[in-house]
Amino acid sequence: MAQTTLQNYAMTKNNDRDLERKLNWLRAAVLGANDGIVSVAGIVVGVAAAGASYQVILLAGVAAIVAGAISMGGGEFISVSAQRDTEIAHGRKKGNINARPWSAAWSSLLAFISGAALPLLAITGPWQAISIQATFASVALALAITGWWAAWAGSTPVLRSIARNVVISTLTMGISYAIGALLGVTIL
Repeated sequence: MAQTTLQNYAMTKNNDRDLERKLNWLRAAVLGANDGIVSVAGIVVGVAAAGASYQVILLAGVAAIVAGAISMGGGEFISVSAQRDTEIAHGRKKGNINARPWSAAWSSLLAFISGAALPLLAITGPWQAISIQATFASVALALAITGWWAAWAGSTPVLRSIARNVVISTLTMGISYAIGALLGVTIL
């Protein structure tokens, strides 16, 4: 009986550690993908709404992808390193540390690039007459997919995850579009 209790405790402890490690990269990937989708979509839609040329929209999108990916990867590395340092300072042994700075950094950076590519392709595609509408539609679909994926990977309610993702993020794009249209000027 005591052996079974010890085995159950060890399994629970290992499952908790595995869950914490999974959440480390999952959080970074979801944040990276969503931020890539939303921030680049907001930038290119806002610039397009201001009347910028195709070349300026493309340049703004590429710059946003490069800066955003480096920022997300670096930010994840810094924040998860602080988490790791805190775990060490509070006495966690090396084998029990759940924070994985490099895992979180690469997960976030690559997810940002993957997510950011979609709005850039949508706004610069051959459908220039409806490029803003195509961007909104493709971004809403991508956000629904990342919401579903996050729910699936985390074993959480799917509809809540999708709704949260789509509503908050399309609001961001709508505000960016409105600012670009309101200002209606291009700087370059």
